[in-house]
Amino acid sequence: MENKKEMRNWLNEMNLEHPLVIAGPCSAETEEQVLKIAHELKDTDVSYFRAGIWKPRTRPGMFEGVGALGLNWLKKVKEETGMKTCTEVANAAHVKLAIENDVDLLWIGARSTVSPFIMQELADALAGTDKIVLVKNPVNPDLALWLGGIERLYTAGIKNLGAIHRGFSTYEKTKYRNIPEWQLAIEFQNRFPDLPLINDPSHITGKRDMVFDVSQTALDLNFDGLMIETHFDPDNAWSDAAQQVTPKALVQMMEDLKIRKQTDPEAEYNKELTNLRAQIDVVDNQLIDLMGKRMQVADGIGQLKKQKNVAVLQSKRWNEILGKMVLQGDEKGLSEEFILKLFKAVHQESINHQEKVIKSK
Repeated sequence: MENKKEMRNWLNEMNLEHPLVIAGPCSAETEEQVLKIAHELKDTDVSYFRAGIWKPRTRPGMFEGVGALGLNWLKKVKEETGMKTCTEVANAAHVKLAIENDVDLLWIGARSTVSPFIMQELADALAGTDKIVLVKNPVNPDLALWLGGIERLYTAGIKNLGAIHRGFSTYEKTKYRNIPEWQLAIEFQNRFPDLPLINDPSHITGKRDMVFDVSQTALDLNFDGLMIETHFDPDNAWSDAAQQVTPKALVQMMEDLKIRKQTDPEAEYNKELTNLRAQIDVVDNQLIDLMGKRMQVADGIGQLKKQKNVAVLQSKRWNEILGKMVLQGDEKGLSEEFILKLFKAVHQESINHQEKVIKSK
């Protein structure tokens, strides 16, 4: 699969003056719930109404969606509001039912993308369709696996393709439900700049009060749109209650986030500068996280030295590290002067942490 300008045709043909917005409840719960949310989103920047019909859950016994019954509710959404509809499909049976019920856009979830067997089954079932098909990143941060799933669909003759970045699972406890790993999304864009990329801040954050900031970062990084879970009574939603926003909050968010067209001669420069600065912000945040983790290790070393009554400063070890870092820095185009200043500062902070541990009672 090679990058082609034609990959953007389905999005360009919508002639939007704002990022694409896909919104609606995590799960379709009742016909009344679905239609109420849809009517509150009518005549806003929302182009596609989303609702989970089949819900892949981690453990059995949890709410797994209303099933095919909900497809009739999506038909009514289209009839009454004019919005196009979309839902997740996870097997060939889902695909058949969704297409028969004229769902406009289908997405493939992270749990499906992780399996080449499932992706091939879906590609076979979707072969030649003119529906829009979006592929969420796999649960693990594996760009090749993500692209491989999209390639299976492309090979099956599906031309209206796109991707959804919803973050990645991790064993670490972070402020995110699924860590964004923005650098991987940036690499995705570099490989396929014309393949539409949508951000899913709801699943990245897991918390409604963080959705705005993640959405803004995504737009600064030139994402093409957002998929945001929306419910009129989010606290009582049957699934993912904590991450859903109200339609009113979503409308306000879209106003605040909207990127308006610039008409000055410097528009392209400003756009590119904003994107590059956003990439620097991503890397800087990663550096801070890594430094924090490094000092946690230093605290552990301090505890061990305290137990064994060992001196904090180990000159031989430090000189070995410094020499190795200078060589590695040179391979990355970093000057020796910079590496020496950087790692001397890191080393001093590490010593400070260890001394604090040793002096503690």
